[in-house]
Amino acid sequence: MNTSSNQDRPVITSYVEAPTRTVSARGVNFVYRELGPKGGIPVVFFVHLAATLDYWDPQIVDAIAKDRHVITFDQRGVGASNGEVPDSIEAMAEDAYAFITALGFDKIDVFSFSLGGMIAQTLIAEHPDLVRRLVLTGTGPKGGKDIDKVAGMTYRDILKATLTRSDPREFLFFNRDAVGKRAAKAYVERTTGSHTEVRDAPMKTKGFQTQLKAIKKYGRGTPQDLSKLTQPTLIANGDHDRMVPSVLSEDMHRRIKDSELIIYPNSGHGGVFQYHREFAPVAAEFLNR
Repeated sequence: MNTSSNQDRPVITSYVEAPTRTVSARGVNFVYRELGPKGGIPVVFFVHLAATLDYWDPQIVDAIAKDRHVITFDQRGVGASNGEVPDSIEAMAEDAYAFITALGFDKIDVFSFSLGGMIAQTLIAEHPDLVRRLVLTGTGPKGGKDIDKVAGMTYRDILKATLTRSDPREFLFFNRDAVGKRAAKAYVERTTGSHTEVRDAPMKTKGFQTQLKAIKKYGRGTPQDLSKLTQPTLIANGDHDRMVPSVLSEDMHRRIKDSELIIYPNSGHGGVFQYHREFAPVAAEFLNR
């Protein structure tokens, strides 16, 4: 590696300009993007169900990448990362660990959303010293009430979206009132804008179905002891999350010592995206402490 030329390059702080790279670990070529100033502890982003690198909201990524080294990645079998999608959250967490250690990090901060938050909690249960600070958005704990019903709701909303030629996230992440519909359109526009480089490969149907089975298993699993989660933790959600019920954010807040909780009004699963102007600086400040 030519370190001098790396140092001469200007720091990329815009997600749409972040280069796409590959690292190999345990027989998987993990695809990832990185941006922000290198050095110190990186913030690794754990993405949601059926999502690839292209699905992150640049408004949130860029706010954090202003001061921090940010890394987003595709799990095994997702997007352009090869292999088969694992059928358990535990296996996904081990893949995440393999990816992080392949990049040479032994300490990270985590920003997670939905399925990503389930993977993050499981990763910490297995590797408690890896994560310094944790952001959990739109997610819930293992064994959480009604998490096992995500699959049914997801299929119903995908059907509605297909019938109206909409992006399924408009139904899954946002309320269907005027405010929610406006926020949904704006979010989809932000996350489907052209990436300066190549677009990521789309999620395969089989992998998506396997992820849904893993979530169902997680929802019916034995609850983890969240009192062992000692990292400073910020939890955020909308007040009307139909996918991962908002009460589960309150449940995690009660069980994770000294955690901070933000519930945004009149918003759903994607509350942090609807309120990105309010949330992004709060998340950045929390991660920079």
